[in-house]
Amino acid sequence: PSSILVSLRIDVLKKLVAHDRRKQPGPQTLDAADYHKGFLQLLGQLSVVGDVSEEQFQSRFSELSGNPDYYTVVIEDQGASKIVATASLIVERKFLRSCGKCGHIEDVVVADSYRGKKLGQRVLAALTDTAKEAGCYKIILDCSEDNAPFYEKCGLSRKEIQMVKYLAT
Repeated sequence: PSSILVSLRIDVLKKLVAHDRRKQPGPQTLDAADYHKGFLQLLGQLSVVGDVSEEQFQSRFSELSGNPDYYTVVIEDQGASKIVATASLIVERKFLRSCGKCGHIEDVVVADSYRGKKLGQRVLAALTDTAKEAGCYKIILDCSEDNAPFYEKCGLSRKEIQMVKYLAT
């Protein structure tokens, strides 16, 4: 739809000037008001979100907003006032590679009804640029076998395997 935000709202190393989205949509961090724009429901299309109250959301939002190694990209359909795509980048500080940094891309999801509009490619491109600016020597992500062709189209390549162990919380 033509009402999809042309610019991604992204915090690139806290260097970008946040615009007032009512005046000029542009690069911004995930906004606390996105709780009311379906952000958690969108994540629910990817995995189990659980019951997250607005208070819990605001607390986690505040925590992540103050973390210089955590970035979230969001695309909003402004006409519908709805978050339709998102992904996050977590920067890992390493001893390897001369104390280098590795970017981990997580929680990539595009709303079902907005797929096929290259929004996933846009969020990945934004996070790739952010990782470069953060000084990462590589970015990695885990995905299902079914999603591998999409990520290959976005410039990532297969490497090794994923392992997981879920912990009781």
